[in-house]
Amino acid sequence: MKASLCWLLPLLILASEAQDQPTKRPRTKPKQPRPPRPGRPLRPTPSFPRPQPREPAEPTDLPPPLPPGPPSLFPDCPRECYCPYDFPSALYCDSRNLRKVPVIPSRIHYLYLQNNFISELPLEAFKNASGLRWINLDNNRIRKVDQKVLERLPSLVFLYMEKNQLEEVPVALPRSLEQLRLSQNLISKIPPGAFSKLEKLLLLDLQSNRLRDDVLRPDTFQGLKSLMQLNLAHNTLRKMPPKVPPAIHQLYLDSNRIETIPSGYFKAFPNLAFIRLNYNRLSDRGLPRNCFNISNLLVLHLAHNQISSVPAISSRLEHLYLNNNSIEKINGTQICPNNLVAFHDFSSDLENVPHLRYLRLDGNHLKPPIPLDLMMCFRLLQSVVI
Repeated sequence: MKASLCWLLPLLILASEAQDQPTKRPRTKPKQPRPPRPGRPLRPTPSFPRPQPREPAEPTDLPPPLPPGPPSLFPDCPRECYCPYDFPSALYCDSRNLRKVPVIPSRIHYLYLQNNFISELPLEAFKNASGLRWINLDNNRIRKVDQKVLERLPSLVFLYMEKNQLEEVPVALPRSLEQLRLSQNLISKIPPGAFSKLEKLLLLDLQSNRLRDDVLRPDTFQGLKSLMQLNLAHNTLRKMPPKVPPAIHQLYLDSNRIETIPSGYFKAFPNLAFIRLNYNRLSDRGLPRNCFNISNLLVLHLAHNQISSVPAISSRLEHLYLNNNSIEKINGTQICPNNLVAFHDFSSDLENVPHLRYLRLDGNHLKPPIPLDLMMCFRLLQSVVI
């Protein structure tokens, strides 16, 4: 019995080692294709067209429209908009990925359509809402406006169409307009008579467009009898705009290419209190003497030009910005609107003292200290940046 176990023991050990090792599959040669029989041609492998990706229903740069919202308390409220129950005359359709103007209920006076993808205003855009007073169409893609779509809104007071793709000012604007904001478009054309009937317009914003000198004709602003604020900043003007309405209070002309101001240009505006001419090409040669010495002017911006001396100012001016020019020296006696001899007594009447309170001169070729005669003249100065 022991003898039989002795010769079985090595076999059991070999069997257990064989179980611990991974099983290896026998290698087989890849099957070779059979050579074609003589006289029989090869069959071509059938090729099926791959499925092409489906063309999206909307352009790829436009997100899909938002799903309709919950039912409103107002049965005439468009499902893609919001009608607040506590403000029944307002309709909020902003930021809804809209491609066109929805059907506006006749009760709506205030319409918010900003931040959408509307590309045009057809004739029927506001056909049911002739009582609209406020329309906000900012940040859309409007290129085309029907000539009569806005004319049918006799109560419209505020029209906002900033950040669109308009190439010209819309025509047939309602006479009732008080604010017209068309900044950040592509406007390079103003049709004749576009503003001729807007006698109530108070604000006209045309900044950041493509306006040139030949676009602004002597009759462009004719009819704007009540205009108080005109913004023509960030265009390509080389000259001052002609025939600006005399009722103007604020004039914005920053970031143009203006080099010269005609003599007596600002004398035609008895109410002008605010002028911005920053980032132009003005120099001493282009500024006539007493150009800005007008009685009602309160704030004057002339920063980032090529001015080398401080221009004459009125005693009523309160804020003067001359930073980032070419000024090398400043003489308080020369620029003082009044005679310094009258200010020898510090207890003199402050009503006759120049009103300048803020003066900015940094970015020039000046070095401190501030001249004493400057402080003697402008007693009310609260801040001088040099």
